[in-house]
Amino acid sequence: MESLFSDFEAISAKQWKQQLQFELKGKDYNNTLVWHSPDDIKVKPFYHAEDLTPSYPIETAASAFKVCQNIFVHDLQKSINRTNQTIDRGATAIRFTIQNPEIDIEKLLSETNLSGIPVYFNLGFLNHYFINKIISVSDSKNIDIHLNLDPIGHLARDGNWPQSAEKNIFEVLKNINSKTNLLSIDATLYQNAGANIVQELAFCMAHANEYFENIGSIKTTIVFEVALGSNYFFEIAKLRAYRLLFKTIANEQDHELDCQIIATPSKRNKTIYDYNTNLIRTTAECMASILGGANVVANLPYDSLYHKDNEFGDRIARNQLLILQKEASFDKVDNPTDGSYYIESLTQQLAEKALVLFKEIEQSGGFLKLLKDGLIQKKIAESHQKEQDLFDAAKIVLIGTNKFPNPNDHMQNDLELYPFLKINPRKTLVTPIIEKRLSEKIEQERLKNEK
Repeated sequence: MESLFSDFEAISAKQWKQQLQFELKGKDYNNTLVWHSPDDIKVKPFYHAEDLTPSYPIETAASAFKVCQNIFVHDLQKSINRTNQTIDRGATAIRFTIQNPEIDIEKLLSETNLSGIPVYFNLGFLNHYFINKIISVSDSKNIDIHLNLDPIGHLARDGNWPQSAEKNIFEVLKNINSKTNLLSIDATLYQNAGANIVQELAFCMAHANEYFENIGSIKTTIVFEVALGSNYFFEIAKLRAYRLLFKTIANEQDHELDCQIIATPSKRNKTIYDYNTNLIRTTAECMASILGGANVVANLPYDSLYHKDNEFGDRIARNQLLILQKEASFDKVDNPTDGSYYIESLTQQLAEKALVLFKEIEQSGGFLKLLKDGLIQKKIAESHQKEQDLFDAAKIVLIGTNKFPNPNDHMQNDLELYPFLKINPRKTLVTPIIEKRLSEKIEQERLKNEK
């Protein structure tokens, strides 16, 4: 293409910095204009082509992102009806959550209109017979399935391995049809529990590496399920860093396929008071998901913290994505952030720092060892507390909660679900990683004081 700027003299980064220093009239450039992220990344006031360093090309396809609907399968017929209605209303991917291995999976997959629709599963158990039934039915119906099995993620979240008749979890995974998209990495847990971005990336890569080491040759796509927070440009860069890091690590394991990313808004910054602000938060997080290159985006309904699944909340969440896709034209350009020096620089820095931490984890015995020793939990808890302290000091702001609260906003009579941390004392193999929202303490105090 013809350059539009060939008539202008190029300006170096040094010249830009000198001009800024002049405009500051003696103030220190670093102390005035450079800020530090929780990930210890220095964010500069401007970025230049000189900031870029060679790396693997990151190919994303925003034009092809899928609008995902989460379906919790309990009442089978209701789930079938809801799935078909959701697809008719614009969903282009489905994620089934199934906790009961007695569910008639053949009926579920046969009576839903899943032609051309990728289907993801979130199973609360590891049942070889049930999984083989899914594979058999999907093969006969030509359904694109992703089993999203993640027993390590289950161990991290629950404290115990998933329910299974077989003792060796990795042997179960080895014996499942090798052509089926089998594995996922539940990265949402680390973000929702308070891990910073560098920790999240490193933990997820170490998590994935455990599968490579314990299963051996993996020839199918691995899915990362990722939660996005409110630091817009950092979250875009985070998704790009996922692909960069995974390609680096997978190459060492002779794994040639790119990963898939299912992105969803974080729960960590969502609130029950002034709950309509959740719509603004989730919209920004969905935008970052698309621009960062997520294959699938599963939006979080604005009322999901305190309401049971309902048609209105699901419809609003789905329509947020459809508006971004069809009206805001987010489906028109692939690789939309290419050429942004800021995002490219953030991607590289996040990936480099995460790779250093990943290597430290591997040198210390790997993810599972550190999880059993409680060191992963400790690092996440420390990161959570730093962010919680900033929120408590109003340096992190959630409008309607710790800034500009509406005293007339009452929620006691609206709570269908308990929106706070639940304690369930029991015997576990490891200490579970617990998701924590920033606003819980304030909300509990407000609920007590409601009149």
